[in-house]
Amino acid sequence: MGDFYQNGIVTTLHNLCRRPVDELEAELMSFRKARPMSLVLPSLYSELEGPALRNIVRELAQAPYLEQIVIGLDRANEQQYRHALGYFAELPQHVRVLWNDGPRLRAIDLALREQGLAPTEQGKGRNVWFCFGYVLASGMSKSVALHDCDILTYTRELVARLIYPVANPAFNYMFCKGYYARVADSKMNGRVSRLLVTPLIRALKKVCGPSDFLDYLDSYRYPLAGEFSFRTDVINDLRIPSDWGLEVGVLSEMKRNYATNRLCQVDIADTYDHKHQELSPEDASRGLSKMSTDISKALFRKLATNGEIFSSEKFRTIKAAYFRIALDFVETYQNDAVINGLGFDRHKEEKAVELFAQNVMRAGTYFLENPMDTPFIPSWNRVISAIPDIQQQLLDAVELDNQEFAG
Repeated sequence: MGDFYQNGIVTTLHNLCRRPVDELEAELMSFRKARPMSLVLPSLYSELEGPALRNIVRELAQAPYLEQIVIGLDRANEQQYRHALGYFAELPQHVRVLWNDGPRLRAIDLALREQGLAPTEQGKGRNVWFCFGYVLASGMSKSVALHDCDILTYTRELVARLIYPVANPAFNYMFCKGYYARVADSKMNGRVSRLLVTPLIRALKKVCGPSDFLDYLDSYRYPLAGEFSFRTDVINDLRIPSDWGLEVGVLSEMKRNYATNRLCQVDIADTYDHKHQELSPEDASRGLSKMSTDISKALFRKLATNGEIFSSEKFRTIKAAYFRIALDFVETYQNDAVINGLGFDRHKEEKAVELFAQNVMRAGTYFLENPMDTPFIPSWNRVISAIPDIQQQLLDAVELDNQEFAG
């Protein structure tokens, strides 16, 4: 049972009374004419072989208010793409699968690359960006939600609650972020959010001074949640990172483009579990190690655009402040776990904090050594300006792929 407390400067929509999902969906059906709805699912082919996505498809088949479902498929050859088309064929909505590794979308990527407009890194950010481009090109929706394909505890209530705030014509929200308690198998998860993001934001406040942007980020209960929704118009001007900084980057763009009273967060699940990344302390290019570095870089870049001046000495101070605050959080979470009867491995928690502290410094060093780094994917408005028929090219490529390889 959620509480009704409003923390920070972003509206929080709670789950106060366990409203039946059928009631939510009935209202969403009534919103369809004014705000037709789409869902974007960025997916690796390997996720089609796991248990989570099969259940997600079964649940989404019972969500008739969704006009369109767009699946971005990464790391798939032709045979796997054909399998994916059959896999999603049971969905009753208008379904399109983007074969990101196929020759048609690769040709579009090459044309964008020649103009300096293509995503520079493979990964979720690139996948999401192409899916958003297709949503714009298709013109089928006025509100769109996104969530991952590895959610083991998925029910259709999640997407209903996620898209409701931007689909309801009586609400003025342009963007909604999902949140939930990361507790599963009698233990706390969500280490990067608990032990990196929140302590680092608090450390940056202490070292850099008062900041509307940091107060804004600190208002989100789970800033790294991969579930969010927005009005489709938002996509045009959205500039997102192609690395693990995607979620922080999206939050930063929302703050830049809209007043905070147009933004909200919503409780979308009592329990949430998905596949877990390894800490990967021995390899900074993988797992939570890479994730923590990318997220730290995203925060530093955004503060720099707001006028913050960084130096090696300042990053050392930030790292020291972060380390102390994060260790205090470890004790806080241990006590929270004990009173709730959850397991808690303090040694592993503190090992994670030590690694994240190293990566805060690594991110700071990278930031200073790469002043001309441009990690953001260009907005679709810019791409359309450079290549006016790019949306039609994308639409045609996806339609031809889906027609040619179906069946």
